[in-house]
Amino acid sequence: MTRLPEEPDRVAPAGPAPKDAVSPPGEEPHQPGPPLWPQATADEARPDAAVPASAADEHAAAVRELEDRWRRALADLDNLRKRHARELERERMVERSRTAAAFLPVLDNLELALSHADADSGAVVEGVRAVRDQAVGVLEQLGYPRHAETGVTFDPAHHEVVSVVDDPDIEPGTVVQVLRPGYGDGDRQLRPASVTVAKRE
Repeated sequence: MTRLPEEPDRVAPAGPAPKDAVSPPGEEPHQPGPPLWPQATADEARPDAAVPASAADEHAAAVRELEDRWRRALADLDNLRKRHARELERERMVERSRTAAAFLPVLDNLELALSHADADSGAVVEGVRAVRDQAVGVLEQLGYPRHAETGVTFDPAHHEVVSVVDDPDIEPGTVVQVLRPGYGDGDRQLRPASVTVAKRE
């Protein structure tokens, strides 16, 4: 009796089992294992996620802060300048008012002297002289003393030579006449005294 040749066993192709495949009894269904290489997370995929702000951003922020400080300093300086100007003008007004008020009694006495012009001329002269002395006192109180001395040595800081006279009996350089008094000293000098000085040939 002739035997038919046996067919070789068929080997199932490798690969994942179909979704609807049924595992043989007693066997657990096949579960896929973890991947051989870990998958990168979303944060790890972005290399600049945890990196701080760049040096350019920090520099720009520092520049903005400095500009803001500079603008505030300019505004403060401008306000200070305006306040100083107002205070200076206020002080000037106060000083002018004080000076003018100091001369009011002088004007009052001049008015009084003029009202007696028809009276005794000697009394009028004495009244005018008293007014002059009062005005000189006001200037001295304001810091401008009067200089009208004769017989003193010429001082270019206080005197201005208007003329010279030849007098052999007087020491050369001596003030012999004051033509116009001076007022004040040093930096507070209103004007020097105009004088005549002696000389010797």
